[in-house]
Amino acid sequence: MPVDVRPARSFRDVGAFIDLPFRLHAGTPWVPPLKLERRLFLSRRFGTYAKRVDYELLIAERDGRTVGRVSAHIDHAYNRHHDERRGWFGFFECEDDSEAAAALLEAAGAWLRERGMERMDGPADFTMNDESGLVIEGHELEPMIRQPWHPPYYQPLLERAGFEKVVDLFMWALDISDREQMLPILPELAADAREKHGVTIRRMSRLRLRKDLDVFAEIYNRAWRRNFGFVPYEKEDLDQYGLELQLAFDKDWFMIAEVGEEPVAIAITIPDLNQVLRRMNGRLLPLGWWRFLRRSKSMTRVRVGFLGVKPKFQHTGAAAALYVEHFDTSARHARIKGGEMGWILETNRAMNRGMEAMNGRIVKKYRVYGREL
Repeated sequence: MPVDVRPARSFRDVGAFIDLPFRLHAGTPWVPPLKLERRLFLSRRFGTYAKRVDYELLIAERDGRTVGRVSAHIDHAYNRHHDERRGWFGFFECEDDSEAAAALLEAAGAWLRERGMERMDGPADFTMNDESGLVIEGHELEPMIRQPWHPPYYQPLLERAGFEKVVDLFMWALDISDREQMLPILPELAADAREKHGVTIRRMSRLRLRKDLDVFAEIYNRAWRRNFGFVPYEKEDLDQYGLELQLAFDKDWFMIAEVGEEPVAIAITIPDLNQVLRRMNGRLLPLGWWRFLRRSKSMTRVRVGFLGVKPKFQHTGAAAALYVEHFDTSARHARIKGGEMGWILETNRAMNRGMEAMNGRIVKKYRVYGREL
């Protein structure tokens, strides 16, 4: 039977879009998201990126059965900042069916081309700071919070459709329960940061989290500006991000390094809510809400999502101070003794060297693909 690709706009079709990976990935390391959260995230009225991104959700059907899905989207903030006409695809899921995958990606490319885009990169859901990249190593591992998971056959599906590598992203596994694993230079740099440069570390608080996110944005917009996919955070982004972080906030792991009264570096580390979501199986009822409220009892790992230093303070050892503080925090913590850090661009030599210094190892690799339109 031929493949039919069409927009998913009705309540029922968006439901089919959300449900597809539940069928495709049953019994795999994939962690089911909350279906209600996915509804809100994809909402054209309430979604996180509803005002910033133009998008179309597409589903592929064969003989009346959903066999694939993808989004085509334009991030206007990205294109304004980089002066580009780049489109993106995301939320890619498909049966092991080259015809269906090619039809989906062609439809996404046509939608972008009609709107003047010159190339299409992805996957990104909807931005590089959400789930992004295609898993090319680490398929056997369970994803952590805001990490994608894909079966191995997705890579040849994209490459047969004419997509080529743009950049790889690394996730580093860290055992932060044992300071002895660190290279001696890190504690020395951390001590110098305190004693020679006056670096101190304070925790963010839930009550002033939104205010501290302004500090985060100031540092992020300077420290990450050369990263692939970078878009500066603006007020509207931070308002939404603050709401999302309230659900994951843990004061032990949200850190700001300061010199005097000036913030110079940040680290936002999130307990791995996927360990809770796996048990909820996409639903709040009947017992999902109870498991979520008791989440601190079941989480044993964290994801270091953001760790960066203002360029003019990178000589102070502030990054080393934050690294060491993670080890010290884990030593005091009853359950959390390790986790993952990233993603980190393969081209980011300084951060990758820092991970090596903490005895980290690369356990997952994601690839961003692209092609000209």
